[in-house]
Amino acid sequence: MPVDDMDDLSLAYTPGVAEPCREIHAHPEQVFTYTNRANQVAILTDGSAVLGLGDIGPEASLPVMEGKSVLFKRFGGVDAFPILVRSQDPDDICRVMELIEPGFGGVNIEDIAAPRCFAVERRLKASLTVPVFNDDQHGTAIVVGAAFINAVQVTNKTLAEVRVVINGAGAAGIAVARMLLNLGVKDLSLVDRSGLIWSGRPGLNPEKEEIAQHTNLEHQAGDLTQAVRGADVLIGLSVAGAFTMEMLAGMRPGAIVFALANPVPEIWPVQALEVGAAVVGTGRSDFPNQINNVLGFPGVFRGSLDVRARQISAGMHQAASLAISDLVGDELRPDYIIPSPLDGRVAPAVAEAVARAALAEGLATVTDLDPKEIGRRLAELTGAQEKGGDLN
Repeated sequence: MPVDDMDDLSLAYTPGVAEPCREIHAHPEQVFTYTNRANQVAILTDGSAVLGLGDIGPEASLPVMEGKSVLFKRFGGVDAFPILVRSQDPDDICRVMELIEPGFGGVNIEDIAAPRCFAVERRLKASLTVPVFNDDQHGTAIVVGAAFINAVQVTNKTLAEVRVVINGAGAAGIAVARMLLNLGVKDLSLVDRSGLIWSGRPGLNPEKEEIAQHTNLEHQAGDLTQAVRGADVLIGLSVAGAFTMEMLAGMRPGAIVFALANPVPEIWPVQALEVGAAVVGTGRSDFPNQINNVLGFPGVFRGSLDVRARQISAGMHQAASLAISDLVGDELRPDYIIPSPLDGRVAPAVAEAVARAALAEGLATVTDLDPKEIGRRLAELTGAQEKGGDLN
């Protein structure tokens, strides 16, 4: 707002601000009406798992958190602010966020290493009154889920019949596994540094043990090469070079390979295609089928904030996945299974779908807002085009 004269100054600050202060004191929920809290998200990190750089600390993580803030604003119209914690103790991280919650309408957990991130998310979901979302887990799962739905369709297979292997059982791998199970996958296995995971395998942390109860139900053992043999889908959420051409050659015809390590994938697309993969996706913008979290989190928060959801549920995650996958429509082909990160239709569609799911699940506290209007307003705000969708 302009502050060009004494009248503007009196309205923006004293004495004008006294009136909303009194109103909020009498009716605390009005803080969402008279302040920016309804549109402000905390990006919470300890800097322990930053991109492909690892544990570089909170200060060195700040460029990533600021970049995330830019994406929140550009694609979702959301004001996001980095919250850097100089501690890797989950109690410290949670206590910081609990103390500063009154200034925020939501929390995005970012780049906190597993398994610590699971503990932080669980506690904050229980202790805060605003939605909590771990983008490394759920943002990745939403976008991988969208690409997966379309990849299975383009290879003329079904979700219930494909055999899926996920290499990497950290935060992202476990969240993707849960998403695929919710979408209807029946045969799914995860592989970590020690090989295939099964329920009761010695040394599993609680999160791995929990997901193991729903995966690799035959308790098969072995390394990644053995796990991949006869698989339809291989998803890498691990490290550069983890996949070999020989390994992929043992997959079933029409194989789907998502090599999502960044900046160097588990295998280069040209190699995967050379040994017969039908669909290949990476996290990189210089290859087709970029599987990028920016397709998810701006719209997820836009929809959640606008209906003031109490939490962001698995049903809302799935609604976001389906909204993204649906945008491909009749253009679906092996090298186009997911929209571009610059497709301006995506965030409005996700926001509308997430808001609708929150209303349907009874998680919204603002119930008189039409989800279509949320999508329309975001499209207008971010400059999305109705057809084609590339952002200006």
